[in-house]
Formats: sequence, structure tokens, C-alpha cells
Amino acid sequence: MNNPLITNDTVVFGLIALCLGFIFYTSSRKTGFWNSFYSVVPAVLMCYLLPAILASLGIVSDEKSNLYFMASRYLLPAALVLMTLSIDLKAIMNLGSKALIMFLTGSAGIIIGGPIAILIVSIFSPETVGGNDFDAIWRGLSTIAGSWIGGGANQAAMLEIFQYNPQKYGGMVLIDIVVANVWMAIILLGVGRTKKIDKWLKADTSAIESLKIKVADYTDKITRVPTLNDYIIILAFAFTAVGISHFFGDYISAYLNSTFESVSDTKSFLSFMGSDFFWMVVIATGLGIFLSFTKAKEYEGAGASKIGSVFIYILVATIGMKMDLGMVLDNPGLIAIGFIWIAIHAGLLILVAKIIKAPFFFLAVGSQANVGGAASAPVVAAEFHPSLTSVGVLLAVFGYVVGTGGALLCAYLMEIASKI
Repeated sequence: MNNPLITNDTVVFGLIALCLGFIFYTSSRKTGFWNSFYSVVPAVLMCYLLPAILASLGIVSDEKSNLYFMASRYLLPAALVLMTLSIDLKAIMNLGSKALIMFLTGSAGIIIGGPIAILIVSIFSPETVGGNDFDAIWRGLSTIAGSWIGGGANQAAMLEIFQYNPQKYGGMVLIDIVVANVWMAIILLGVGRTKKIDKWLKADTSAIESLKIKVADYTDKITRVPTLNDYIIILAFAFTAVGISHFFGDYISAYLNSTFESVSDTKSFLSFMGSDFFWMVVIATGLGIFLSFTKAKEYEGAGASKIGSVFIYILVATIGMKMDLGMVLDNPGLIAIGFIWIAIHAGLLILVAKIIKAPFFFLAVGSQANVGGAASAPVVAAEFHPSLTSVGVLLAVFGYVVGTGGALLCAYLMEIASKI
């Protein structure tokens, strides 16, 4: 997508606003076609798909837009603060170990899924998984493993470690974007069927429901008609925190990169600590949790988390712009590897969730904390309930920690599989 019809970000943002307005208006209808439509397709999925359709038709292009950068760097940390403002940390701790188990299961699914996908595709198309020296496909796939277990910093580490041919790296980025976004769409579709899925999994959702009820009761108790003063103060909390998270995030990442070789070396296990985005997410989440112990928590009654939700939906729409559905046909062999890979990841998650009777929420967020990272996990968590946003954030941060090590193991296994 080199020459989209619209390249002016102001106009593109207007289109996104129009899409979101249309979706929320039609989803509010209580009768007729739209009521039936949204009983099947969740509104959040449409917030993702409409921009994807615009990108696929060549009307807009993420490559020519800075809106995702704006949403992920400005609105995401603001949303993290506002949606953790009313957090009950003790109640989240009471959710138990299943969230962590499902996250680690998701990581394991990525680690074993890569080599298994190579073995399966090699039966039908050995040339697709071949290549020699720095053109070897397994080297390129190692960057996807880094992205799907951790994030951008871990992906860059794999590219540096295995030195995949830069001229062919675009194909790996294609797999990452297409497969990860299709999988996110499937998860969002499942959110609308959470009760049915939990019933099939025989999941115990009591801890999650207890947290949601507790937050809802607290919100009802402090709810008031918001004033202009309330909105200004809420936005002051949010964007002051954004400024602080960027300031200290940039400073900490620069300091660690300049002081510790183990951080500045992109081949190091600790290289993720040199990412300013990582520190931005950590600091913004920490500030939100800190505010939850102060009187600022009462601004939840004036709609703090609702404003945070607005920011999240804008982020969802900009993520959707990354998904050009036509790109799926560009390299069917590599795309097939990606879909087999993610299917193994999904299958293992479903198997373990069934065994330990984990709620679909833990499956969905555990998966996105791996595959989608800090930008996607809070989106999925918030769709279940705003009070659960921080669960997605905490797991996504953990993904950065295990990303490089997990991706290295996956890469070595893929090298072995490619030579069988």
C-alpha cells in the first residue's frame, strides 16, 4: 500500500471517528437489523474491521499515517492511567494463578508452534521453509517469535542475533501483522460468546465476577453528573501521567543503554529494558495504581474509565488500519506457516484452559499479552470489563521479560526442524 487515496492524517482521523460513531450508534439500537447483527458480531470487532476494510480498499494506509504512533504513545498510556484509577489491587491478586498459567501456556505455544509449522509446511512445500545462510527462513521466523512472545524490542533483538537478510525481512513483518491481527479479530469475536465458552470450559469465573461486581458497586456509590471541572482534572491526571511516563521512560532507557552493555547489546536477554515504550507502559501503569490509593480514585464516579475507553477504541481503530486483507495473498506459503503456528498456539491454550478450567478471559488476555503485547492486551481485557485492563497490562509487561529467551529457544528449535 504505497499510494492510498487519503494520506492527510486529519482526514484519516475523521474517517476513524466516523467509523466509531457509526458503530456505536448502530450498536445502541434495541430492535431491528442492527440489534440482530451486534448480537452476533461484537461492536469492538467492527471498530477493528472497518478501518481494516478501508486499508484493504486502498483508501487509507498505516504506512502513510502516524495515527497508530499517536494512539499507542499518547492515548494508550492515558487510558492505562484512567482505567487503573479505580483498581482494586488486592482483588486482582485474588484472581489466582490461572492468568499466569495461561500466559506461559501461550508462550509455550509460540515456542513449539514455530518448529511444528515448519515441519508441516516442509511436507508440502520444502522450498517455502528452506534458504541458506542469512536467507534461511528460520532466521526470519525468529523475529516473529520475538514479536509474538514479547514485543518490538524482542523482535529487533532476534533480527540482530540471527542477521536475517534485511531485503527479505518485509515478508516476516507481513506474517506478523496479518496473522496476529486475524487472530485478534477471532478473539474479539469470542468475547461476545464468553458465557458459552466459559460454560464449555467448565470455568470458575467467580473471582472475575466478584472483581467486576466490586468495582461496579464502588462506581455506583461515587457516580455523579460530571462537570467541566471534572473532565479537565481527569484529563490533567491522564496526560500529566503521559508526560511523566515519556520523560522518565526516555531517561531510564537512555541511562540503561549507556550504562549497561547487557541492555545496549541488542543480542542480550536484557535488551528489552532499553526500550522506551516498555518503560512508558510500566510507568503509566504504576502511576495509575498509585492514584488508586488516593482521592483521585473518586474521579471514576465522573467517568474516568469511560474516557479511557474512548482512547482504547481509537487505538483499536488504528490497529485495524494495519490490516490490509489483500496482503494475505502476497506470499501464501509464509502466511500458511503463520496460520499453522498461531493455530498451535491457540490449540494449546484451549487444551490447558479446558484442563485447568480457566475462564476465556484468561485465555484471551494470556494470548494477546504474548502475540499482541502492551498495545493489544489491555484492549482485549477492557472489552471484558474496564476493571480488568490492568491484568492485560501486567501480563504484557511480563511478556517483554521472557520474550528474548523464549524466542531464542524457538529459533534454535526451528533451525533443527528446517534441517530435518
